[in-house]
Amino acid sequence: MKVDDFDFDLPKALIALRPVRSRDGARFLVVKGADKLDSQVTDLPDLLESGDVLVFNDTRVIPARLSGMRRQAKMEVTLHMDMGNGLWQAFARPAKKLKAEDVIAFSDGLTARVVAKGMGGEVSLQFNCSGPELSRALKQSGVMPLPPYIASQRPVDAQDLTDYQTIYSKKEGAVAAPTAGLHFTERLLERLAAKGVKSVHVTLHVGAGTFLPVKVADTRNHKMHSEWGEIDAQTAKTINQAHAQGRRVIAVGTTSLRLLESAADETGQIQPFSGTTDIFITPGYKFRAVDILMTNFHLPKSTLFMLVSAFAGHDHMKAAYGHAIAQDYRFYSYGDSSLLFREDQL
Repeated sequence: MKVDDFDFDLPKALIALRPVRSRDGARFLVVKGADKLDSQVTDLPDLLESGDVLVFNDTRVIPARLSGMRRQAKMEVTLHMDMGNGLWQAFARPAKKLKAEDVIAFSDGLTARVVAKGMGGEVSLQFNCSGPELSRALKQSGVMPLPPYIASQRPVDAQDLTDYQTIYSKKEGAVAAPTAGLHFTERLLERLAAKGVKSVHVTLHVGAGTFLPVKVADTRNHKMHSEWGEIDAQTAKTINQAHAQGRRVIAVGTTSLRLLESAADETGQIQPFSGTTDIFITPGYKFRAVDILMTNFHLPKSTLFMLVSAFAGHDHMKAAYGHAIAQDYRFYSYGDSSLLFREDQL
């Protein structure tokens, strides 16, 4: 499909720069085919059934944005994928004059050597420490990597350390939050459990590539960046049992959905998974694992708007986003949410 087919006009005023103060108080657009219902995230238990399974991404965002110096030149680095032993894939700015073996010095003695240079500002960086020591150094030298559409309008501050993290985040490694999960509170999780809705956790370390613009004219020519994910055997079993019993699987966020679809075999069975995925979902994709998707509102011409269009129907999503804009829903990472029902199951 043409990338322009996923374009729409979004007023800048609708880009949320802060979340609502009560996480579960965000607005919630329920989309079921052509039907649309304006609701609130607090209503989620009323929209689900006992035996349904919510799949959460328990990745934890790290302070992945670093400022440093290469000789006398200032450098900005955003990490996006941990390759192990202190080696990271990253985006560097300005990258034009950066060469292999160059060393970038950050604060508090943290340095990184350029191992390789790729396209579009992508570099491989070998840090001078690894493991827990590197984790501590990043917390001292790095800042929370807010999306560019927020960071370009205001500075990152201490409140973002809490706001840009789900309450159930556990495994460090993401450089962007799984933002659908930002709406959950302990109170909401307790109400869902009381309803009989099951909760399981998977891990997908979201990379900075999620924010990269699609620069090609046709979706067939776009290449997704890889992200590391994991689904353990017990989680796979719980999801498979739910489907066998006629229950629904609800992905909390596009990251959970992409990982589940990557781990599903041809029969729809989820297999234990540990590795990278670069799955790119556009209209025409045949979903195997997920029945309902909870997700925020995405950028025009983004891979995520392509994904939701594939899931709930392109025409339905264009209409839903038109409704959301007309009703002043708040967009993107700190914005409102939606609950999408799979078009081919209606």
